[in-house]
Amino acid sequence: MSGVEPVEGSLVSDLVLSERRGAVALLTLNRPDALNALSRGLLETLGEALVALSGDETLRAVVVTGAGRAFAAGADIAEMQKMSPLEGEAFSRLGHDTFAALEALPVPTVAAVNGFALGGGCELALACDFIWVAKKARLGQPEVNLGVLPGFGGTSRMVRRIGPAWAKELILSGEAITGEVAERIGLANRVFETPEELLAAALELGETIAKKGPVAVALAKRVIQEAQDADVRVAHALEQQAFGLSFASEDRVEGMAAFLEKRDPEFRGR
Repeated sequence: MSGVEPVEGSLVSDLVLSERRGAVALLTLNRPDALNALSRGLLETLGEALVALSGDETLRAVVVTGAGRAFAAGADIAEMQKMSPLEGEAFSRLGHDTFAALEALPVPTVAAVNGFALGGGCELALACDFIWVAKKARLGQPEVNLGVLPGFGGTSRMVRRIGPAWAKELILSGEAITGEVAERIGLANRVFETPEELLAAALELGETIAKKGPVAVALAKRVIQEAQDADVRVAHALEQQAFGLSFASEDRVEGMAAFLEKRDPEFRGR
């Protein structure tokens, strides 16, 4: 897939392109000559873009992709080669902080994996709510080939996404898998023939979500994330509380009125 051209109203940096498609934000990693390797600068720029999005009350969904033939081929090895142990830990912390900010967005996020998503690139995809992939994509955690281990959340998010057995196979073998295999084991939600079809479908999904009740979507996402590690009784209590909170929203009034009146709702996110 070629790089995404910025449109009017875009926030453009050298390393990350952030553009709006209505209520959907499209973030494109923009180091195509380096296969979008995650350098300190790229991670910091991505973090800044996420901070800007987190304060946007009109935002309803985010799609993350890569320019060129990679989603992100991993962390920047040329940078890492020169790092001391303390610098390595700080680099890991930067990746964790950036991906935690992505995960914490109140709107759904889609990783549109158009090509290589290896190492830190796979971990970036794991920080998104959905992973959609092109057929030619390759995903994996090859860090052990370099004498290190995943440092941006892969050891925990991979287990939560696909279970410990498959997580161990991918992380301990360092082998990459195809988009079709990723879908089969539950790492990817869906697979598409081409990167172009993938991006169009991901943006369409964002537009579909944008038509739903924003308060309900945000509450549901938060409950799912907070409840996944909780005792089932705590998880049920979180759901009951959020369900009650949704009844205090104008969206709930509008959504139920629209249903009974057989018309499309006009949600305002409050």
